[in-house]
Parts: sequence; C-alpha cells; structure tokens
Amino acid sequence: MFSVTKYYKVWFAFSGILLVAAIAAVAVWGLHLGIDFVGGSRAEFEFVETPEPGQVRSELAAAGIADALVQSAGENRLVIKTKNLTETEKSTVEAALLEKFGEYQEISFQNVGPTIGRELLNRAYWQIVLVVLGIVLYITYAFRKIGKQMRGGKVKAWHLGVATVIALTHDLMIPVGVFAALGHFRGVEVDSLFITALLTILGFSVHDTIVVFDRVRENLQKHPYLSIQSVIDYSVASTFARSINTSSTLMFVLTALLLFGGQSIF
Repeated sequence: MFSVTKYYKVWFAFSGILLVAAIAAVAVWGLHLGIDFVGGSRAEFEFVETPEPGQVRSELAAAGIADALVQSAGENRLVIKTKNLTETEKSTVEAALLEKFGEYQEISFQNVGPTIGRELLNRAYWQIVLVVLGIVLYITYAFRKIGKQMRGGKVKAWHLGVATVIALTHDLMIPVGVFAALGHFRGVEVDSLFITALLTILGFSVHDTIVVFDRVRENLQKHPYLSIQSVIDYSVASTFARSINTSSTLMFVLTALLLFGGQSIF
C-alpha cells in the first residue's frame, strides 16, 4: 500500500507552491469582474452573418465605446458588454452595427447598476463566510469524540474543523488564481455563476474531507494496534477510488456540456 504520510512534505510543498502562485495571481492581477458585480450594460444581437468579435470591438471603439467585451453566444449571435450606456450611446452602438454589419435583431439589453453589483459581491462574500463557519461547527460536533480515540488524545474535534477549512481554502484559491490569470491574459470575466462554481467546489472538497475523517475514525476503532500514520494511509487508500470515481463522473458531464453545449458555453 502506498504511504501518503511518508511523503507528506512533498505534498505540502507541491500544494504550497500552487497556493502561493494562486494568491500572487489574485494579489497582482485581481479578478476581471463582470457586470454582475461592477455594473454595466449587456446586449445580445443576432446577425444574418456573424461578424468577428474583433471587428465589432474596433467599430465600437471608433464610435466612442471603448473597452467593450464582445463574445460569441451561439450561431450568428454576439454578446456585447460595456460600461453603463445611456440611450444616446445605445443608439450610437446600434447605428454603428447597422452601418458596418447590416441588418440584425436585438435579442436582449439590460443595464446593471453598480449598487446591485456591490450587493451581489457582498452577498457572495457572506455566503462563503457563513458556509465555512457552518462547516467548522458541524465537523466539531460530528467528530467530538475523536480525541479520545486518537493515540495520546492530542487531536481535538475543532482541529479537524480547522484542517477542513485549510483544505477547502486551498481548493478554492487555486481556481480563483487560475481565473485571475485568465482574466489578465484572456479577458475572462467572473460573474455570479463563478460564485456558484466555487460553492460547488467547496461542497466537493468538504465532502471528500469528511469521508476521509469518517474512515479514519472507523479504522481507529477497528485497528487499535496500528499507528496513526498507518491508519491515515489505510483510510486514504480505501477512499481514494471513491473520490476519483465521483470526480470522474462530474468531469464526464462537464465534458459533454463543453463539447455539445454550443458556443455560449465559452
């Protein structure tokens, strides 16, 4: 059986490098927040022949609408995101598109105020804080007797709660760092769905951690003669296949959405 605890310094170093890189990316570049959080205008248009996003950006810049984000949204459709547009600026955009690219149909148009954006951002922050607090309290209660089972009784239930928070912080910060890099180099925005994705990752992270802790508790009772290192190795090995299978099932679904979900996925 492969010993996880034998190489714990390697795992800590590897995870530490990824975590530091992610924190540095967020600190240096920050996240490219979408209009959900900072406010702005979002318009979707359907063209007879879809122009290149770069061409649309150039035309909008020439019309005085700088820093517009233009994305494909399916067949013959484009989504344009900019700062909040006045009625005059909206008319300017429509006239520029009509003159350069011909007839089109406006599918939707909405303005999101910065106040709503700040409210969503604050709500997302408090959601994560409350979830983390709930996790610590739950694990502290669920594993309240584990200290008596541990050799020497040095591990308390709240230690496991803190360890879980450290693990999920690691699991959350790495994708946040990746999106900070994507936002800097590719202009990828984060919106309210990004918070949903983070909460999903949080759920998987906590679930896997609790399963391992539960198996450790069970093996401490079954194998009192084993060292704590051996119990941890055995517990991780016995839950590893389950974790891989659960994650793989999710990846199959996401891959199907990516391949067959249309251009709007991107």
